Amino acid sequence: MITSEWLYWLIGAFFIAVAVLIVTDSTHAKRLGNAAFWGILGLSFFYGTFVAAKTAPAWALGVAVLVMVALAGLGFTGTTSRTRVASIPGAGTGAETGPAEPTGVTPRADGSSRSVLATTTPDERAASALRFGNRLFVPALVVPVVAVLVATLGPLVSFGGKPLLAEGSATLTGLGIGSVLAVVVAVFVLRPPSLATPVREGGRLLQAIGWAALLPQMLSTLGIVFTQAGVGDAVGTIIKSILPSGSLLAAVVVYCLGMALFTVIMGNAFAAFPIMTAAIGWPVLVQGFDGNPAAIFAIGMLAGFCGTLVTPMAANFNLVPAALLEMRDKYGPIKAQIPTAAILLVVNMGVMYLVAF
Repeated sequence: MITSEWLYWLIGAFFIAVAVLIVTDSTHAKRLGNAAFWGILGLSFFYGTFVAAKTAPAWALGVAVLVMVALAGLGFTGTTSRTRVASIPGAGTGAETGPAEPTGVTPRADGSSRSVLATTTPDERAASALRFGNRLFVPALVVPVVAVLVATLGPLVSFGGKPLLAEGSATLTGLGIGSVLAVVVAVFVLRPPSLATPVREGGRLLQAIGWAALLPQMLSTLGIVFTQAGVGDAVGTIIKSILPSGSLLAAVVVYCLGMALFTVIMGNAFAAFPIMTAAIGWPVLVQGFDGNPAAIFAIGMLAGFCGTLVTPMAANFNLVPAALLEMRDKYGPIKAQIPTAAILLVVNMGVMYLVAF
């Protein structure tokens, strides 16, 4: 029987490989901090298997998280490197080229500089895009196609009367297999100069994003902690004391608005969902007003996503794009999305009020 543990180990191995590449790069001024950060994260994925099996204490993972927070908070991570400009063979020739190993420094508009890990130049990427055309999308499409096929058909396969996939592991298994196959297809289609290119480019992207890459995972965990601590029940008690008795519209507005606000605070609608559902979604809208649970909770999640659009806590949606695009205003995506978020939130309230009861 195949469980999802192999995927966690594969992810851990990737992070450790990135750490090794960083620590062996003598031009990287922050190589030790970066290597420690990603190396600890990689080891945590291996160690977590034993914690889940209750054969190792969980407190060690807590210590690992605190060490990673200290490394990031004290500035030991990042892409800052000594000045070194990479020379990438084949520039402008259309030749098969890949990212160079050294790091370099790029100037900012204000005269300062920000070091980045070297990769192909914009001209090289434009030439490569013209050469490969729509084939560039093939590796990206492999992931969802394989994930859906495995998640749908995997639970139906059995050997010797036993299911091939462990219960609840089909989706993660499909995602893992799809990701591995996508890398294989990308190497076959793009023919990089080295088989290590996917790891090097993955490491470059990780360092460009930095600690924010872990925010979704951390915030989801925070939602579980809040729920276990009874935050949802406490919020429900407060809300019920101020809600107008018998007002469905007020309950809908409070639920949707609460989903958006908690998502702004926590950065993740999935973290906000258990709190607001325990507070008002289930006891008030479903049990009190006899609403359709599927419709209420689906629309409630959409209301939460409106909060995702306007919070820096949702770093993967808002801060990471600004960092990767080197925008002058790191809050630029949020400012552009505020009108859309406000309109969608009101629309979600109206849709829930009209169709869920």
